[in-house]
Amino acid sequence: MFTGLIEEVGSLKTVEIDSSGAMISVQAQKVLNNLSIGDSIAIDGACMTVTAIADGTFSFVVSPESLDKTHFSTFQPQKTVNLERPLTPTSRIGGHYVTGHIDGLIQLSERFTDGNCERFTLTLPNADWLGLIIPKGSVAILGVSLTVNWVEGNQFSVAVIPHTLANTTLNTYHPGDMLPFEGDMLGKYVQRFLALSAQPDPEMLVNDPALRPAFEALQPGAKSGLKANAPKSRIHSGGWFNFE
Repeated sequence: MFTGLIEEVGSLKTVEIDSSGAMISVQAQKVLNNLSIGDSIAIDGACMTVTAIADGTFSFVVSPESLDKTHFSTFQPQKTVNLERPLTPTSRIGGHYVTGHIDGLIQLSERFTDGNCERFTLTLPNADWLGLIIPKGSVAILGVSLTVNWVEGNQFSVAVIPHTLANTTLNTYHPGDMLPFEGDMLGKYVQRFLALSAQPDPEMLVNDPALRPAFEALQPGAKSGLKANAPKSRIHSGGWFNFE
């Protein structure tokens, strides 16, 4: 779990990509402190597992799925990336809960100066992500926690302050670039809950031991399941009442 507050900008040292995935090493300083093999670290917002540490660098393996969901396939040596170590129990949460599980790539459609900030307009290619974006909600772009200013159609806008521009890689991107995106985790749970509530899965009714009797009772030709001598019942506002 991460917060979207970038600790350090690192530089790619080696990039090896083939059909099976990728092996990438990053030159860094701050995030190497107490870093161990097997630890997680967010690279431009994508949670990766450290597989080697040596000579001021750490390495990680990228799966085909991660290559598909991120912009890692475009990486070249010397490119800079945003780095963040995982949240600890005593950490302040200055951003928002970021899992490091990238949803996909979105396009930076427009960028312009707005007062003391840079305004980024971003376009969502996937309609399923629209429910994850709300005005004044949180979003992670390149692993950076940002506040959504406005939402219109399949576009939304964020304002990037000078401090964020100076301490992340956001300032190196321009209109037309594709950026890794992670929607708010809480929004995903709400969206999933509402989807399941609107369209209950028949398989869930069949396989859930607690729900199966009710499912079977609703099937055509099913017996009521009541014994011949069972007391009749009435339903009142306060509950069930049996009577002879």
